Amino acid sequence: MNLLIVDDNAAMRRLLRRLLSDLAGIILECNDGAQAVEMYGRHRPDWVLMDIEMKGLDGLEATSQIRAADPDARIVIVTNYDDIALREAAAKAGACGYVLKDNLLELRALLGGSMR
Repeated sequence: MNLLIVDDNAAMRRLLRRLLSDLAGIILECNDGAQAVEMYGRHRPDWVLMDIEMKGLDGLEATSQIRAADPDARIVIVTNYDDIALREAAAKAGACGYVLKDNLLELRALLGGSMR
């Protein structure tokens, strides 16, 4: 499985990499939505782990753009914001999951389950 981690916080990217390294063959990283759209187009990872709040192109708009280019893209929002309106906006943008950063084991279970 190949992953693209999109988060403007380098420490969070490192944490996600450590948490998921045994599940993934290749882990790519970037720090904003515009880079995510470009990297997705080049590498077509199996999963994208997308933060919402980033400078420039935010995670919801990046999710929407990636899904417009590839309707089969699997994008999970990974965020600090437990907000029903954001959950709905993420689903509308095309995200197939929404995981809070204070419960990253849920993310591991989601990705691990996709390998079966």
